[in-house]
Amino acid sequence: MQDVNLDSRKATPPAATVLGRLAVPAGLLAAVAGAFAYVGTVDPNEPGHYPACPLLQYTGIYCPGCGGLRSAHAVVHGDFLAALQDNAAAVVGYALFAVVWTVWVVRAARGRPFRLELGSAHLWTVGALLLVFTVVRNLPFGGWLHP
Repeated sequence: MQDVNLDSRKATPPAATVLGRLAVPAGLLAAVAGAFAYVGTVDPNEPGHYPACPLLQYTGIYCPGCGGLRSAHAVVHGDFLAALQDNAAAVVGYALFAVVWTVWVVRAARGRPFRLELGSAHLWTVGALLLVFTVVRNLPFGGWLHP
């Protein structure tokens, strides 16, 4: 009969195991950092680099994403006030991504599962907030939300 050391289960996992658990969050961060680096390098304020928003181009209505690239460009360059002015909803999204990603990394490093379970109430709330944001930024008094 083989002796089983019960204390070995409590030991710190080898570094390879921890690195393996962090591979997916690190890959996602690399992709997002690459996208932000590209937008930070190729200025969306100069015409011709990115396609125009079709909704804005054909109707003159700002969608919830209008100004998102300019906002990301401003974040990369540390101009957070300009980022908020270009697209406040995008800045909130960037901050939420950072918080969720950090929680994911901490839980993965500790060997705990991470699940982001959004119910229908959460999704309806996000949708309603984006709809209100879109409507307000297209009304005359919402001009301060124009990109």
